Amino acid sequence: MREFFQRLIRTRLGLSGAVLTTASGLLVVLFFFLSVVGVEESPYVGIIAYLVLPVVFVVGLLLMPLPYLLERWRARHGEVKPLPVIDLNSPATRRRAALFGVLTAANVIILAGASFKGVDVMDRAAFCGSCHKVMDPEFAAYTHSPHSRVACVQCHIGPGASWFVKSKLSGAWQVVSVTFNLYPRPIPTPVRNLRPSRDTCEQCHWPTRFVGDRLKVITHHADDEKSSAKQTVLLMHVGGGAQGRGIHWHVSSGVAIRYLADPKRETVQTVEITRPDGKVERFEAQPEAGAAPPDPSKLVWRTMDCVDCHNRPTHQFRSAAFEVDAAIGAQRIDASLPFAKREALKAITASYPDRAAAAKGIEAALSAFYEKEYPAVWSAKKDAVIAAAAALAEAWGRNVWPEMNIGWGTYKSLLGHEDTTGCWRCHDEKHASKDGKTITQDCDTCHAVLADSEENPAILKQLGQTE
Repeated sequence: MREFFQRLIRTRLGLSGAVLTTASGLLVVLFFFLSVVGVEESPYVGIIAYLVLPVVFVVGLLLMPLPYLLERWRARHGEVKPLPVIDLNSPATRRRAALFGVLTAANVIILAGASFKGVDVMDRAAFCGSCHKVMDPEFAAYTHSPHSRVACVQCHIGPGASWFVKSKLSGAWQVVSVTFNLYPRPIPTPVRNLRPSRDTCEQCHWPTRFVGDRLKVITHHADDEKSSAKQTVLLMHVGGGAQGRGIHWHVSSGVAIRYLADPKRETVQTVEITRPDGKVERFEAQPEAGAAPPDPSKLVWRTMDCVDCHNRPTHQFRSAAFEVDAAIGAQRIDASLPFAKREALKAITASYPDRAAAAKGIEAALSAFYEKEYPAVWSAKKDAVIAAAAALAEAWGRNVWPEMNIGWGTYKSLLGHEDTTGCWRCHDEKHASKDGKTITQDCDTCHAVLADSEENPAILKQLGQTE
């Protein structure tokens, strides 16, 4: 037995393999033990422990017998020599076989444990967001989204082995792209290679359930001195199910919609609807006077599903006005400060090279305004001004990433029609069928407007939403 191991490690190559295997194996076991007892690990420790070290372990295993195999090959001198005879009647051979079996079992256990933990590490949100600069914006948006407790892989991969393999193959190129700085800035929204939402979104959301109507209150603040609160109240016809009513009629049972659009799905040329009775309707965008027709080679057919409207359900980058209104609503900006909305919007939309400059610039802008124009307010509410600047700097840091060429409005949501065409990509009264029927733009199709930018809407008082 001693002779066997001596032959394996008597060369530098074999000894190097033994050292690599032993050291990496012990480290994998150690990291695994620490995770079992509850020691928290960073994504980078997980990458090293369960992705890098297992590779080193296997390389070491391959190096150890290599000198022995090379020696046999050199000793042949062109002659084919018989393979060694394994005589299990020999006690020495049985001991070697038993030791080899024990070591093989230990190697399998180590590699199986490392593989399991490696997959676990790769499925964590922290791992997905561990690529500095590249994924920082998306990870920051994810942590402040409605899906912040949903693992990245549940949406980007979903169930099943085939998509797991596809994602890892795609991830291999992404690693190369990050390593050699080949990625675009900003990162384009991956609309072309996302898995169909029926395999991901619908694992949690239930499109066949009829939701009915939902009340939605949108609060924004005016640019006047009091930053007056204005509220829009909508009764959203969410619908869904098999009833064929409401917004979710688009994905209801028996309805199939597909459309021909540019690769970004922002300009729709043709809409084709198959209704539950089998009737097919086709609507074509009517060309503008003097406008050149679109290039057919640049248009792509797409079957409509959730992400055609909810195109940023998690990685949500908000508008500057939204962030300011939200900060005032959450009382992170004191609404009693004169022109709080107007000055906050000016400060947050100014150009800054990085986060540190943004924090300083926003605070300097607000401080200078109140110190000059409202010295009494500055004296009495300096802390409130500084707190407002801090809230704005935080909002700026979530939405603006100069190093990735991401600014206000770079990533737009197609849900609704306030900041983008959204619903009006199709519902514009310009997509017509051969018999002259158009896709309606009637507001009541999706919602009923109960109040439109009103102070203290009467409907909210009736509903007991306000005093």
